[in-house]
Amino acid sequence: MAQAIFRFYEELNDFLAPARRRRDFALACAENATVKHAVESVGVPHTEVDLVLVDGRSVGFDHRVGEGERISVYPVFEAFDIGPVQRLRPAPLREPRFIADAQLGGLARRLRMLGFDTRYDNRARDADIRAEAAAEHRIVLSRDRQLLICRDVTHGCYVHALRPAAQLREVVDRLQLRALARPFTRCLCCNAALEPVDAAEVRERLPPAVAARHASLRRCPSCARVYWPGDHHRRMSEALAEALGGAPDPRATPGNPHSRGR
Repeated sequence: MAQAIFRFYEELNDFLAPARRRRDFALACAENATVKHAVESVGVPHTEVDLVLVDGRSVGFDHRVGEGERISVYPVFEAFDIGPVQRLRPAPLREPRFIADAQLGGLARRLRMLGFDTRYDNRARDADIRAEAAAEHRIVLSRDRQLLICRDVTHGCYVHALRPAAQLREVVDRLQLRALARPFTRCLCCNAALEPVDAAEVRERLPPAVAARHASLRRCPSCARVYWPGDHHRRMSEALAEALGGAPDPRATPGNPHSRGR
């Protein structure tokens, strides 16, 4: 058994017991325990960590904890170039795509509303989520630490907030998504990117007032739902503007989620 001194930084402290937050603390580790095992033993998912320094030297998750080492653990750096030190995942996903677990359906819908490719199936098992995330290079969004500590989850985000609106603000802030948002460009039901369609092509499926008012709409190529600017566009735009910290893009109006399916 080896005892090392650990210190966790910034939001990683949220996962720790209060007595261990924002301070050095000693941790007794099992013989040959790796940094990954030690970090997760105190409740921090490895997907939340991007840099580990042992006595000032950058190491990987497979480093074996040694007696008396001082180990500093840092969160994911999206805004800063940490240069030659060793990142603990291949690279940040600069064009983020997501997969949300069963607890985060409201968040998934709101991310789609902002235009982000977000998979969600409330029947999906953890194994399915992990496999799809790995195959499609998706960031796993979850409130389940056990899911995020799985070795094959390379990019993940533990969502602290409980309500969908607060969850959206948290994810937008932590992953710096504002500049990438394209509101109302994705189907809220099946996640496909919307395509322009002439109102004349779908006239029989539109309310008369909508058909008379709009020449160009958007249609989902997967489920064939047609989207147009509905009466509740203002409320939804305000909600998204709050998450983005500014006014909604007026160009987003044609993709407003007032729709009619097949």
